[in-house]
Amino acid sequence: MSIDALLNKLDVCPLEQLDKYVSAGEKVIGWTGPYAPEELVYAAGMIPMGIWGAEGDVTLSKEYFPAFYASPILRTMDLGLEGKLDKMSGMILPGLSDGLKGLSQNWRRAVKNVPALYIGYGQNRKIDAGIEYNKKQYIKLIAKLEEISGAKIEEAKVEEAIVLYNKHRKAMQEFSSLVATHLNTMTPSKRIIVMNSALHFDKEEHLEILEEINKELKEMPEEKFEGKKIVTTGVLGNSPDMLKILESFNLGIVDDNINHESGQFDYLVDEGTDDPIRALAKWISDIEGSTFLYDPDKLRGKIIIEKVKKHNANGVIYLMTKFSDSDEFDYPIIKKELDEAGILNILVEVDQQMTNFEQAKTALQTFADMI
Repeated sequence: MSIDALLNKLDVCPLEQLDKYVSAGEKVIGWTGPYAPEELVYAAGMIPMGIWGAEGDVTLSKEYFPAFYASPILRTMDLGLEGKLDKMSGMILPGLSDGLKGLSQNWRRAVKNVPALYIGYGQNRKIDAGIEYNKKQYIKLIAKLEEISGAKIEEAKVEEAIVLYNKHRKAMQEFSSLVATHLNTMTPSKRIIVMNSALHFDKEEHLEILEEINKELKEMPEEKFEGKKIVTTGVLGNSPDMLKILESFNLGIVDDNINHESGQFDYLVDEGTDDPIRALAKWISDIEGSTFLYDPDKLRGKIIIEKVKKHNANGVIYLMTKFSDSDEFDYPIIKKELDEAGILNILVEVDQQMTNFEQAKTALQTFADMI
C-alpha cells in the first residue's frame, strides 16, 4: 500500500475516532497536556485518547477563563462544555502548569458528563521521594479507572501495556528519523498526520499502520532535499495553515522538540521491573528538555542544539503557543543558547484561534531567505 493511502487511514478527526470506539463497545478515557500514563488506561481495558484542543474560535470557555489563556486549554474546555466529549468515560487532567491546573478545576465544576481525573504531579521528580509521590498519584488514578472500567488493573496488564507502548515509541522514533531522509515525500503536512493520530488511535491499531509506513520509507532511497532543514520546538506545532506556509518556502522538518510530538516518544519506560507502576512514575523523572517539567539545569536548549547538529539543520523555528507562560519563560534562555551556538532561529506565535497568518508568513519568508 502506498504511503499516501496509509496516511489517509490515519488522517481521521479525533471525534470520529471517539464515535468509532464507543460504537464498538469500548470505553474511552480522554487526556490532555503531556505525559498521561496511558498504559494504566490500556491495562484497564479502555482506550486513552489525547485531546489538545481544536482549531476554531473560543466559545463557551470564555465564561470560565480570562481571554489571555493558552488556546489549547480554552478549546479543550469548549469541547467539554459543548458536549462533544460526552461519550468519554473520563478525562485525565494533569497539574503540570498553572493553565492546566485551572482547566482541571473548571472542568470538575462545569463539565458534568465527563468525570475529571486529576493528577497532581510532584515537580521535584528525580529524587526517590518525588518518584514515590508520583507513583501514589498513579495509584489514586488506578482506583478511579477501576471504578469506571469495572475491572481490576493487574500489574501484569500494566507491564504488557508498557511493552506495547515502548514498541510504539520506538516505531515513532524510527519514523522521525526516516522523515529526516525523505523530506520530499514526508512534507510537514504529511508528517503531522502521523504525530496527531498517534494521540487518538488505539496504540495497537496505530502501530500496525505506522510500521507499514516505516517499511515503505525504508524501501525508498534517501531523497536529496533542495530546501532548508529545520528543527521545531514549542508545545504544539500542528496548525495546518502554519505547516502549509513552511512548505511554501520549502522548509522541511528534520526533527522537533515539541511536547505534542517527540515529547511523547523520545523516552522509553523501563520494562521488566518488579513495580511497573513505579516504572511509569520514573519515566516522568527520565524526561529532559520539557517546558512542563522542573528542569533546574535548563537542558532544553542543549537538546535542541544536539538535534540541529545531528541532522545538520539550517535553523530552528520556535512555535510559541500564545499565552503559554511555561513556554514563554523558556524562550529567552533557549534563544540565547541558540544565538551563542550560531544557529539561526525565529519565534513565531501560534494560536488555535488564528485565521490571519500574514504576519507569520512574512516572518518565515524572511527566515527562509536568511538561511
